[in-house]
Amino acid sequence: MLKGSLVALITPMRQDGALDEKAFQDFVDWQVRQGTHGLVPVGTTGESPTLSHAEHKRVVELCIEAAGRRVPVVAGTGSNSTDEAIDFTRHAKAAGADAALVVTPYYNRPTQEGLYLHFKAIAEAVDLPVIIYNIPGRSAVDMTVETMARLAKLPNILGVKDATANLARPLHQKSACGPDFVQLSGEDHTAVAFLASGGVGCISVTANVAPRLCADMHEAWERGETAAAMAIQERLLPVHDAMFCETSPGPVKYAAHLLGHCEETCRLPLAPVSEANKGRVRSALVQAGLLN
Repeated sequence: MLKGSLVALITPMRQDGALDEKAFQDFVDWQVRQGTHGLVPVGTTGESPTLSHAEHKRVVELCIEAAGRRVPVVAGTGSNSTDEAIDFTRHAKAAGADAALVVTPYYNRPTQEGLYLHFKAIAEAVDLPVIIYNIPGRSAVDMTVETMARLAKLPNILGVKDATANLARPLHQKSACGPDFVQLSGEDHTAVAFLASGGVGCISVTANVAPRLCADMHEAWERGETAAAMAIQERLLPVHDAMFCETSPGPVKYAAHLLGHCEETCRLPLAPVSEANKGRVRSALVQAGLLN
């Protein structure tokens, strides 16, 4: 089962905007060596909206190769076109991914029945476990607990990445979908509270720059060491705040740049992080003991 600290991987790019394949694979290896429990390439944090289809698939392949089966790889395969999502999911299966992360279709705002049919079509087209990614703030559509419960009955629907920041959701989803339905937080600030409400892990932005601490936090929780888990969450709070001081992944890419992992380059329409917020990111890393 997927659990613990999974990282929503950034996609390193050179200053000219091209993929930096070596930096990416080195970063994946560092994540695994730091204790990250799972890898999630080409989600929103990986700038999937501005990657070409060929680049998207290449990043998935590079991640699986660098991971070397040491930890699970959950490939981002979502799209607001069902056919495109099926194509990406088929590729992830062929490349050797362990599961697919499929976002609720953005912009076209389907009904709950449309959401059900979209995920059902993907799950039936590809024999690969699917994690539903429910993020109303980015997709402008919110999957209800009732729709999720319908989908949970399908063999390939494994769980949800819940980025609603609504801590009643995991309680209701566990009740409706059953105890084996994998619930992963998509919101760093509430990661421990989400665990207390029925979750089993977090797909984290902060884990890009604090993988060991994020892994330690989840491991402490699993051992029943609640105070230790909360102490780490409190230590990481300024980092969580800084990672979202501007649209992600701008701040986290800048933070990874400060730590020597990659250039800070993001593709337009994401602008470079402002000088004021660069200072905020640096200060947060120093405060958390991640940067001297």
